[in-house]
Amino acid sequence: MIAKRDTALADTILFPRPEGLYCPLGDFYIDPVRPVERALITHAHADHARAGHRHVLASQQTLEIMAIRYGEDFTTHRQVAEGEIEIGDISVSFHPAGHILGSCQIRLIPKIGPRIIVSGDYTRTPNDICPPFTPLECEIFITEATFGIPVFRHPDPVEEIRKVIASMEEFPDRPHLIGGYALGKSQRLIRLLRQAGYDAPIGMHGALKRLTDYHIEQGVDLGELVHVDGVSGPRLCLAPPSAFSTPWVHRFRDPVIGYASGWMGVRARARQRRVELPLVISDHCDWPQLIQTIDDVSPEEVWITHGSEAGLLRWCELTQRPARPLRLVGYEEEDQ
Repeated sequence: MIAKRDTALADTILFPRPEGLYCPLGDFYIDPVRPVERALITHAHADHARAGHRHVLASQQTLEIMAIRYGEDFTTHRQVAEGEIEIGDISVSFHPAGHILGSCQIRLIPKIGPRIIVSGDYTRTPNDICPPFTPLECEIFITEATFGIPVFRHPDPVEEIRKVIASMEEFPDRPHLIGGYALGKSQRLIRLLRQAGYDAPIGMHGALKRLTDYHIEQGVDLGELVHVDGVSGPRLCLAPPSAFSTPWVHRFRDPVIGYASGWMGVRARARQRRVELPLVISDHCDWPQLIQTIDDVSPEEVWITHGSEAGLLRWCELTQRPARPLRLVGYEEEDQ
C-alpha cells in the first residue's frame, strides 16, 4: 500500500486552460482541443486526438491510428508511451482504459504533491478488442460522466447484439444496416456478433475499411468481412451513422436500420434518428460502473471533465467525497 499524498498542490499540477488540461511541471497538455507544443493523448477518437500538435506522446496504437486518420505528418515528433517517462519535474505513465484499441489512462506523479489519474474515456465492460481498464491508486481521479446519472444502466452487450440476429430471423428478406462509430464501436460490434455465434460474412461501408483493417493487423479476429455496394452482398452490414443521411442508404430495399450507442436507452433519441433496431451498447461507463470505479480507485478527490456532471457531483456529496466539475468543452463530438 502506497501512502496517500496531500492534495493541496493539485491545482498547481494540473488545471484547465482553453487548450485543455495543462501541466506546468512538464509544460504539456492532455487531450488538447487546440494545437499545442506538447500533447499527451489518451486515445485516438477525434474529440480527444487532434492533428497539429508539435510533439505527441501516446500509446503505439493511438499514434498509428492518428497517422491513419490524419496522415503521417499529423505531428512533427511522435513518442511511444512506454514505462515511466520523466517530463520536466513530473513522471507520467500510460495504463489501459478499456475504451478502444490503444486507449489509456494517464498517471501523473510529481516529486511533491498528489498522484493524478486522467482516465480519458473508459469502460469496465469487457471489450475483446482492447485490454481492460486497470484501477490505479491515486489522490485525484479525473473522470468523464457521459452517462453520469442513475437512469443509465447498460444491459449485457452480447444480449443486445443477439437482437440483431433475432431481427434477421424475423425479417429474412430485409437487409440489416447497423450504425456504429468508425473507430472502436464498429469493430467491437463485429466481435460481439461473432461471440453471439454469427459466423456469416458481414458487410462493411467503405468508410470503415482502413480502421477495420488496422484492427485485423493488430490481431483482432473479425471473421469474414466484405465490401458492400448496396446492390448485392451480405444481409448484415455495418456503417458509420453519418451514412444513414446520405444517398448510400437508399441503395438498400426496405432496410432495417439499427444503431449501437449508450444513448439508445433513451427512446426519444432512437425516434429522433428513426432507428428501428436500437442497441444499447456503449464503450463508456454506465452509472453503476462509474460508482464502482471511484470505489475501486478510492481517490481523495474526484474531478469531472464533461457529461452529466451534476448527478455524479451529487453522489460524491452524499458519500462525502470532495468533487469538482472542470467543465471542459470539445469532448462530446463522437457518437457514444
